[in-house]
Amino acid sequence: MNFYPQEKVALFIDGSNLYATARALGFDIDYKRLQGLFASQCNMIRAFYYTALIEDQEYSPIRPLVDWLDYNGYTMVTKPTKEFTDATGRRKIKGNMDIELAIDVLEMADHLDHIVLFSGDGDFRRLVEAVQRKGVRVTVVSTVRSQPSMVADELRRQADTFLDLYDLQPKIERQSGGENRRPSEPVSEDEEFEDYDDVYEAESA
Repeated sequence: MNFYPQEKVALFIDGSNLYATARALGFDIDYKRLQGLFASQCNMIRAFYYTALIEDQEYSPIRPLVDWLDYNGYTMVTKPTKEFTDATGRRKIKGNMDIELAIDVLEMADHLDHIVLFSGDGDFRRLVEAVQRKGVRVTVVSTVRSQPSMVADELRRQADTFLDLYDLQPKIERQSGGENRRPSEPVSEDEEFEDYDDVYEAESA
């Protein structure tokens, strides 16, 4: 990990993208270990976590994770999902957090030395370029070890440093039966993320 002890760093976690990446590698993330790993390497100012929530459900499987993160040092950024019907008549639920993440990165850039972006979404390439022009280093965390790769080539090329989640796995993997076990995101079939745009396919009515 390419960090300096005194540089001011913030983590920006695209929740659905990170979940999909960890799932592709076959492990669950212990967010307490992840937070501790980066805090031990640098002056970590903030850790932002972005996810959309389905508000009309009596119980959302992601809610325990969101609540735990909120009480344990993460800055949560959430918004309600939107429901629509696709061309085949299937109900879909969309919750894209790209704009919220991009705005926060740009607002925080003047107060940081280094940004860590947990996402492989190629749409963030221009965002990375913009903060680099402000003199901020950018590390992208995703993986090329899955089939297919979870990181867009243009985003990986733009980043100052690329960290493969596969290499971080031994340090951030959730240990079965451990004290810090938390629910994964998401866990029910009707809340499976369909793609990087955070589209869920809802159960038929």
